[in-house]
Amino acid sequence: MKPLILGVSGASGLIYAVRALKYLLEADYAIDLVASKASFMVWQAEQNMRMPPEPEEQAQFWRDRAGGSKAGILRCHRWNDVGATIASGSFQTLGAIVMPCSMSTVAKIAHGLSSDLLERMADVQLKEGRKLVLVPRETPLSLIHLRNLTALAEAGARIVPAIPAWYHNPQTIEDLVDFVVARALDQFDIDCIPLNRWQGGNGKGREIPTTNN
Repeated sequence: MKPLILGVSGASGLIYAVRALKYLLEADYAIDLVASKASFMVWQAEQNMRMPPEPEEQAQFWRDRAGGSKAGILRCHRWNDVGATIASGSFQTLGAIVMPCSMSTVAKIAHGLSSDLLERMADVQLKEGRKLVLVPRETPLSLIHLRNLTALAEAGARIVPAIPAWYHNPQTIEDLVDFVVARALDQFDIDCIPLNRWQGGNGKGREIPTTNN
């Protein structure tokens, strides 16, 4: 099976990556994961938890955070290992998803800068014509942010902002997170998350009320 690359930048919202990994591993996918240098600080800030630096320890760390499933294949890479497999276009993949994606990462990918492995692997997906999905988590968006996102969309990336819906009747924070994760994975035709998808109101279509006005 070709692996899916999961990039984790230093944006707030690491729960998005954790929930994506949980469902992908449970569905027996192969995942190559690279977390940026800044993501180590975010783990400390959001969870008061230290992410180990070594790839082997990282793999167990991420599995534990994602529910401890022993299914699937998970390979972790150092943030600065630009000689890793995922840094080369000759390494076949299903594509890559960066979730959450910081505006700094957006800017660097949009301008072809590869200062670490995460940015390099994203650049590779674009140049090889593979799917690249970015899940930005920032608000408000400046004109610079919007222009960078536009440049990436024009280059072929899919932009899936971390904006949940409510029509699926969410009851927990995880329900809101899972909606965003499911929509991001939809871009790869991956349907492994239990989600109440839109069925047209009551599931049988909805009548449009008429008025005399």
